[in-house]
Amino acid sequence: MLGGYVASVLAAGWVTLSLAFVSLLLAVLIGVAAALAKLSPSRTLRVAATTYTSVVRGIPDLVMMLLVFYSLPALLNQAAQDWGFDVYVEFSPFVAGAVTLGLIFGAYMTETFRGALLNIPRGQVEAAEAYGLGRLRIFWRILLPQMMRLALPGFTNNWLVLGKATALVSLLGLQDVMFRAKGAAEATAKPFTFYLLVGGFYLVLTAISLFVLSRVAKRYEVGIKELTQ
Repeated sequence: MLGGYVASVLAAGWVTLSLAFVSLLLAVLIGVAAALAKLSPSRTLRVAATTYTSVVRGIPDLVMMLLVFYSLPALLNQAAQDWGFDVYVEFSPFVAGAVTLGLIFGAYMTETFRGALLNIPRGQVEAAEAYGLGRLRIFWRILLPQMMRLALPGFTNNWLVLGKATALVSLLGLQDVMFRAKGAAEATAKPFTFYLLVGGFYLVLTAISLFVLSRVAKRYEVGIKELTQ
């Protein structure tokens, strides 16, 4: 019987991993866009990006998650009703969790990517412009590869924290490892066993992530050493 609960908890690991990777994708996209906005010559974009990062980093993660899951749909439904639209908006726990984590860690990724972009010598961009390269090509071919290399330590830290933060989404009813572990602990009266199992799951996720990202970092270092020889 205990084995069945263990299998159920571990099977929910795919839900947790899916949530983590979707949230990471959103966070990276938001982070890159907001970092470019902060470095933009447009004052409007700079103010908007600064406001976003300041507000999001100032609100606790759980509060933000509850606002997105409960308050935002209610606000959208009220607005739709006021405008005469017959629609009803409701977020699933997975969508609400992914959007919330994407917004939260997008703010942290923004500062990580912004710092990396600032460390790229301005002369490289000026040289590319002198050769007639467009802004999009300059970003894709020159800025983005170097930004990812320079941002990798901060990216790694953000990813590790994001992965552990997925446990918060269980409070919204998502059937992830934390939610099922809570149910199994209550059903068997063995909370230590199942919460330790969840801790082990996240520990394995962290260890694998550190291994993979350390290999990526070494790959970048090889490229730099070759260029400097």
